[in-house]
Amino acid sequence: MSNVKVIEINQSVFAQNEIRSQIIRDSLAKSGTFFINFMSSPGSGKTTTLVALINRLKDRLNIAEMNVDIKTILDAQKVADKTGIRSMQINNAGLCHIDADMVERSLAQFDVSGVDLLILENIGNLVCPAEFDTGAHKNLTILSVPEGGDKPLKYPLMYQVSDVVLINKIDALPYFNFNMDSARERILKLNPKALIFPISAKTGEGLDAVCDWILERTEEIKKNAVK
Repeated sequence: MSNVKVIEINQSVFAQNEIRSQIIRDSLAKSGTFFINFMSSPGSGKTTTLVALINRLKDRLNIAEMNVDIKTILDAQKVADKTGIRSMQINNAGLCHIDADMVERSLAQFDVSGVDLLILENIGNLVCPAEFDTGAHKNLTILSVPEGGDKPLKYPLMYQVSDVVLINKIDALPYFNFNMDSARERILKLNPKALIFPISAKTGEGLDAVCDWILERTEEIKKNAVK
């Protein structure tokens, strides 16, 4: 009989991250800040969508944004330049994700007191970001038409953890073999509670419905905030 030692680890390897995430969520909720985590693959139009949404909402909400990339400040600068809001760049030294510890340390350097809506533009990746809770109140994923409607089959966890899915670039539907009904069915099979909004960040189609959802959730957070 071989001399093999078996170690059983019953505690989730993500346990500490989950604890920190809940602390972030509770703290921001108490101060009346709604925190959304935006995720997607590279090239889905995440930054363009954020700019369009922020410009529609910034007269009604005090908004701040944190952007995660391996290198550069390009996306954070783009958001700041095109919207006028405060934007913070988080360079994560080559990691494929951001976790609650990184968010917590970033918030220690980024004053969000008085902020109604805090947005995290996560790193472009459909794998790692889905695995790490950031402390956001809601997760939002963008699926673009050119990527194809099979992404939920290939990356199921991303769609299981997302409260909202934006199907972006619907202005390109005539040029791609993308079946909207099939994409919806695949997403809802993985996550029956997911809200799905077909949008075009380029033309603005569908963005008003997304803004209404954000405003409703922000109001809910503010109503329950500690006075």
